Amino acid sequence: MKNPNRYGTVSKLSGNRRRPFVVREGKTGNQKIIGYAATREEGFIMLANYNSNPWNIETGKITLQELYELWLQKRAVKLGISNQNSLKSAYQHCTNLKQRSYNQIKAYEMQDCIDSCKLSYSTQGHIKSLFTHLDKFAMELDIISKCYSSLLTTAPTPESNKQIFTDKEVNRLWQNQNMENVDSVLFLLYTGFRISEMADLKTCDIDFELQIMKGGTKTAAGKNRIVPIHSKIRHIVQNRFLHSQSGYLFEYKGKKLKMSYYRACWADIMKTLDMNHTPHECRHTFRSRLDSAGANKVCIDRIMGHKSADTGERIYTHKTIEELKQNIELVTN
Repeated sequence: MKNPNRYGTVSKLSGNRRRPFVVREGKTGNQKIIGYAATREEGFIMLANYNSNPWNIETGKITLQELYELWLQKRAVKLGISNQNSLKSAYQHCTNLKQRSYNQIKAYEMQDCIDSCKLSYSTQGHIKSLFTHLDKFAMELDIISKCYSSLLTTAPTPESNKQIFTDKEVNRLWQNQNMENVDSVLFLLYTGFRISEMADLKTCDIDFELQIMKGGTKTAAGKNRIVPIHSKIRHIVQNRFLHSQSGYLFEYKGKKLKMSYYRACWADIMKTLDMNHTPHECRHTFRSRLDSAGANKVCIDRIMGHKSADTGERIYTHKTIEELKQNIELVTN
């Protein structure tokens, strides 16, 4: 009978050996040898015992690569997909240490991975974050007794150069709302969605009875959040809903909207209307306008998908939804 995927293997070595069967774990790539057995049956017993307790590791010998792979299996799966991908990319800048015993790696060596990558503050931050995750995991397994990741430094975050849309620019968009895809810009300005969240929004996520949308990605607080449909864009949402062929609110030729296509459309809109903004600046504008209108901070955080110390559990009661509606309607322009 075939073993389950990643279960491991028992194979016979050539030659005349006292223990000719080698037992290997089920990881992809360079499989770790668990041990040797005199018979195939003994090998499968050894493999079964290993799979029942794969945490039985030699803490003094486990390498950075081995710790990272175990962390991917046991801890990374609890993180968001975007976060996982960022940390996996960060690992590529640490591979010069991958065969080193983790408890022998010093802070200055971790720091060198950050300094030598010669990339942006964002990538440097991901490398530091990866070591923080690995240190925490290594502490759980009693591999280390001190977290060197707390000593690491990265390039400072540059000052934001985001420019919010002015009232005059918002009015210009309304005056040209019949121009192709301008309705999407207005949608972003009155919802605070990221463009990826707008593209992922399905028609089944729209509730016209309650006048709300359910969407959002990236963070735990941002996933599946409730965003009221502002009265000024209600007709935009209804029109997109009625003409959808793909099941997505925003589409192109009957299929889900692709980011590459949308960014090209965005550039054309900005050029035609003599504006200079990025799609993400709609999100900054939305929050700024809510704040200027005196919206409740907790409601702003809920709508934006930001974690708030005052929010508590994200349970959307009828009262909560009404509060979100009242606050989003404070933006009158």
